Amino acid sequence: MKPILYGSSEREFSTNGIGVLSDVLSCVVEEERNGSYELTMTYPVGGKHFSELVPRAIILAKPNSSDQPQPFRIYQIGKPLNGIVEIYAQHISYDLSGVAVSPFSATGIDNVISAMLENSVPKNHGFTLTTNEAGGTGIIVDFPSSFRSL
Repeated sequence: MKPILYGSSEREFSTNGIGVLSDVLSCVVEEERNGSYELTMTYPVGGKHFSELVPRAIILAKPNSSDQPQPFRIYQIGKPLNGIVEIYAQHISYDLSGVAVSPFSATGIDNVISAMLENSVPKNHGFTLTTNEAGGTGIIVDFPSSFRSL
């Protein structure tokens, strides 16, 4: 699968968005357990969608041969070198680092999820939470924290 470029506010990823990045030279996703989840891509400055590769745009790419495509938000575009640029993007979940969650306490996974959503600022962050787990112990959040860290 070739990566697909979307605008910064895309949520559905059900179309080809701005376009398929058919001119991509390389696209590598690096995922570390409990660590970074980033995409590095090289693209020619003469490529069809070069002008739309801008910070905050989203690239949908397969992280490996067995997983479903994942969205990555562009955070840096390198300087052209021999007509090629490097694009750096983080998994869209990094957006949750900028969402604050006010202090709360809750018991059970369903109540914890509800409390996180109810206490998030801003509330319209565009993410939903689901789980197939049941039960769980409680959590006490004593000070404002990032949604992603929780």
